[in-house]
Amino acid sequence: MNTLFDKIWDRHVVQIVEDGPTQLYIDRLYCHEVTSPQAFDGLRVRGIGCLRPERIFCMPDHNTPTHDQDKPIEDSVSRTQVDTLAANAKQFGLTHFGMMDPRNGIIHVVGPERGLSLPGMTIVCGDSHTSTHGAVGALAFGIGTSEVEMVMASQCILQQKPKSMRIKINGTLGKGVTAKDMALYLMSRLTTSGATGYFVEYAGEAVESLSMEGRLTLCNLSIEMGARGGFVAPDEVTFEYLKGREYAPQGAEWDAAVEQWKTLRSGDDAVFDKELVFDAADIEPRITYGTNPGMGIAVGENIPTLEEIDNAQRAGFLRSLNYMGFKPGESLLGRPVDYVFLGACTNGRIEDFRAFASVVKGKRKAERVTCWLVPGSWMVSDQIKDEGLDVILEEAGFEIRQPGCSACLAMNDDKVPEGKLAVSTSNRNFEGRQGPGARTVLASPLTAAAAAVTGVITDPREFI
Repeated sequence: MNTLFDKIWDRHVVQIVEDGPTQLYIDRLYCHEVTSPQAFDGLRVRGIGCLRPERIFCMPDHNTPTHDQDKPIEDSVSRTQVDTLAANAKQFGLTHFGMMDPRNGIIHVVGPERGLSLPGMTIVCGDSHTSTHGAVGALAFGIGTSEVEMVMASQCILQQKPKSMRIKINGTLGKGVTAKDMALYLMSRLTTSGATGYFVEYAGEAVESLSMEGRLTLCNLSIEMGARGGFVAPDEVTFEYLKGREYAPQGAEWDAAVEQWKTLRSGDDAVFDKELVFDAADIEPRITYGTNPGMGIAVGENIPTLEEIDNAQRAGFLRSLNYMGFKPGESLLGRPVDYVFLGACTNGRIEDFRAFASVVKGKRKAERVTCWLVPGSWMVSDQIKDEGLDVILEEAGFEIRQPGCSACLAMNDDKVPEGKLAVSTSNRNFEGRQGPGARTVLASPLTAAAAAVTGVITDPREFI
């Protein structure tokens, strides 16, 4: 019996090139302002348009400021990129959700919440965290600029078929343990290259118990293990999440779609190229201590000692700790924090704001900490207000900003200053990722909230 990955892949094969790649049909292409300009220029040079413009959706997110979006963008480079995307979308007849459009936001947040990402689809975008959309039961992966042009022109892409991996997490997650902690745990166990060459199917009781927001977080971070993508088989959680959304099937078409989606499962006798099994009971709230997402520990653990690190990795280990200002063997609990960031395509959804608010309710933001709370979309922003979370957060001293990628990466105004330590719910902690010289500790919204009210790295279970 084929795996679910095989089923979806095989249904989208147009042709297989002998001793070469597969020509794969693509159901949905997402375009943001960073990787698309050269692709559009390529179409103009060739004198052609987009083959199926109705399958392409564009929106700015990386360069959008998280304040005063109704005014011209101050940074000239960011303004040019955002304006260029709008002009290209208009010229080529593509759907464009621009700044201040109620459908705008981070592209990997908007796709699922609008019902644009659906089970069984193949989905691509010129962004590595396209794997996020796999949470609805789709094959979603990032592509390069030349490949973006290829999809625009032909609605197909040339790809070598990845190998398949299934990661099962059995059992029940403990108190204060989130999907973000699950992902950070897997990265520490597999390393940032442990899933290279694979498409990962997440399964097991702990995965099935996750909400759609949790699954989106888990799949978002697949790329940080080196995977080509990650996905979860669609189930009742998926169907309940997608029902009634703007671009999802409606009425009788919905009923027919759900019946078809129910067949999207790996068979009981499906054979994977690799299978791994973990116990949810082994996972605690986690933080990173180094300069890649795989360098992580349980929040109460100590950084590994030099003796615990393989000889071949010691130089890189020490360089990372030197950059972060940490030492081998020390605990990070109680370490003063300068910035806290809640947001990104990893943790900018309504569930993440609910979690953050649950910790800070009735408390006050630590004076020493600068906090950026950035919804992943205008829909999330509206949900925050509808649920009264804005009141809870504002009474605790927090300000909610406008949607965008924000401090996930240093491509807009929200940059962490050199030498400052940030607890961030984003996906990467590379050197300079959040600003030149900035130091990043990755964590869940619960752990970020605990740091925001105490001013230091804190075990979030103290507040639960």
